[in-house]
Amino acid sequence: MKGLASLGLIVLFGYGAMLLYVYLAQARLLYLPDFAGDALVATPERIGLGFEDVAFTASDGVALHGWFVPADNARATVLFMHGNAGNISHRLESVARFNRLRLNVFIFDYRGYGQSAGRPTEEGTYRDARAAWAYLVGQRDIAPASIVIFGRSLGAAVAARLATETAPAALIVESAFTSVPDAAAGIYWFLPVRLLSRFRYDTRAAIQKVSCPVLVVHSQEDDIIPFAHGQALFEAASEPKTFLELTGGHNEAIFMSGPRYEQGLAAFLATALPS
Repeated sequence: MKGLASLGLIVLFGYGAMLLYVYLAQARLLYLPDFAGDALVATPERIGLGFEDVAFTASDGVALHGWFVPADNARATVLFMHGNAGNISHRLESVARFNRLRLNVFIFDYRGYGQSAGRPTEEGTYRDARAAWAYLVGQRDIAPASIVIFGRSLGAAVAARLATETAPAALIVESAFTSVPDAAAGIYWFLPVRLLSRFRYDTRAAIQKVSCPVLVVHSQEDDIIPFAHGQALFEAASEPKTFLELTGGHNEAIFMSGPRYEQGLAAFLATALPS
């Protein structure tokens, strides 16, 4: 009996230590700016596109960095919010795709990512998105009605939040979770993550308040954010809304789905953007 009691105490201690680690290490588990190295590994010049280095500042004084990539005969501008791992230099394929669709792209790094200063926080990423919007509207004099807000994975939560505070032409959320606690509960099913979570990133709550056309993009085979999250976001969004189903894993779907993905984006934008 003493042996069983000792084993039980060891298990309880280990479980408690795991809970403490998860609670304290949430930021390191969520934000991965150096996942593929913290330096910019390339610029749009690598894919044959001209660009402007952009320095701008969030409302709390944090210095941010991004690229403005113009398209020939552009019909709108995409404000691009990337996922939680890597930096803007790892998204050149997406920049090229939007460029082929005749869209300018403004892609930026959150605080703590790439060449942006500071450390990432939930409220900080929201501030960064607002600053990027303010740069496009205020400094480049781009009309809100010609801006498409795009967010992938974690960036989708930031994008949806920004779309509730502005009046864009459209919102695109790709490979998105309904919220961080929902996503974490599926991964760490053996932990009370809903009680432990210090981050919300409630994409579903935000998308319910969005009034512009919405495109939800998700893969049935997403191995990180289950397909059900995309379905739930689509159900929560108001009309007009469109669902684009891809194939392939979380990080591979946009490549594996190739032409179908690009054609789906083009079809949505044809209806969402003013003629």
